[in-house]
This record gives sequence, C-alpha cells and structure tokens, in this order.
Amino acid sequence: MAYVKRIVCLANSYKPPSGRCFAGREVVGNGFGGWIRPVSPRPTAEVSFSEYRYENGSSPKLLDIIDIPLLNPDPRHHQTENHVIDAGRWVKIGELPFNALEQLRDRPATLWINNDHTKGGGYYDCISHSEAFALRDSLVLIKPDNFNVEVGRHYWTGKKTYRAAFDYNGTHHNLSLTDPVGRDAFVGKEEGAYPLTDVYLCVSLTEPYEHDDRCHKLVAAIMRNPPL
Repeated sequence: MAYVKRIVCLANSYKPPSGRCFAGREVVGNGFGGWIRPVSPRPTAEVSFSEYRYENGSSPKLLDIIDIPLLNPDPRHHQTENHVIDAGRWVKIGELPFNALEQLRDRPATLWINNDHTKGGGYYDCISHSEAFALRDSLVLIKPDNFNVEVGRHYWTGKKTYRAAFDYNGTHHNLSLTDPVGRDAFVGKEEGAYPLTDVYLCVSLTEPYEHDDRCHKLVAAIMRNPPL
C-alpha cells in the first residue's frame, strides 16, 4: 500500500545518468526518525525532474520539509534507506532552521571503512564491493573540521573537478562533491582550495561503480549559514 513520508531534505545530489539523488531524515511527531532515500524504480534509481519537482515547477532545496508519496521500501544491500517513489507531486511543508541541524547530526566513529583511495586526489573515498555489502547504512550527517572545497582538473580528461577535503575524528578525507549548489558556487573559481567554516555535510556511500566495482563516498550536500 502506498504511503507518504515527511522528510527534511539533507541531500539533493547529482545522480547519473541524468537525475538526482535525494535523502533526508524522517520527521516524526516532535522529532526525527531514520534516513530515507526516495528512489525511482529504474535500475539506476535516479529521480528525474518530472518526478521530484513541486507543483510550481521549482526543485526541492536543502532543509526543505517535504511530503513524498512512496510505494514500498527497497533496501539494496548497504543502502537500507531506499524507498521507491509513487506517482504524485512532492509537497513542501516548511523549512528547517539551520541551527536545528545539530539535533540531526550523526556521530559515527569513522566514515565506514577507511583503507582505499581513488586516483586524482581521493583519500579514503571508496571501499570494496564486499566491504560495503557487510554494512547496514549509507548516509550520515557530520560536522567536519578543516573543510575546503578543492577546484581542480581531472588527471585524465582535463575536465574541471570539485572535491571536498576535510578531517573527521582525526582522519583526513578527500571526496568527490556532487552537491549541484555547492559546485555552482565555485564554478567560476580558479583552481585551488577554498575554506568554509561552520558547515554540515551529508556523506553518501554509493552502489558499486561499473568501472571499478567499488562503492564511493560522496559529499552529497554542504549546508552552511548563510547558504552557498
């Protein structure tokens, strides 16, 4: 039976081939429940604009409180938070104040497993297929230390890249940034590192990538006050 979940949007991220990945914490009574990731029934799970846009044609923003029609839970290995979307408009109910994010902050000891890197500057940014499938979650909201957005060039294609470099519980990370608003804020910048203070990050662990069969850690959202 179809149902509606109310979430606070904590990720609106690029998702290949041509859609978005949304995620947030469920709003329950006077508090918050677990993570929910609305996904399409397509094998690649991305949500298209026609599926996520509001009645007025606008897109959900970070910290929006949204009612989302859903069909059924659809856990996929470590991505236990997935729910398949139903037909019908997403409805914005309100907005969460930035200072309320501290109530939602996760405090894992580590960002899953830290023992592998990708080329091109990645640091503790991926784990093996088998390591990921032994996990039971794929989303966290953290407050990092020493956060920088790094604008660079891909070592092979030469295309502009956007990465998030930060420390978490004493461990350094350098992850791909897939937050479209965060990337757009630096699209006109020269190559270099740009520090930001007082930020919260939504970090997501992907399904295995076809080209390397590894699951990648991504910064799916940067939240700060004022917003980027």
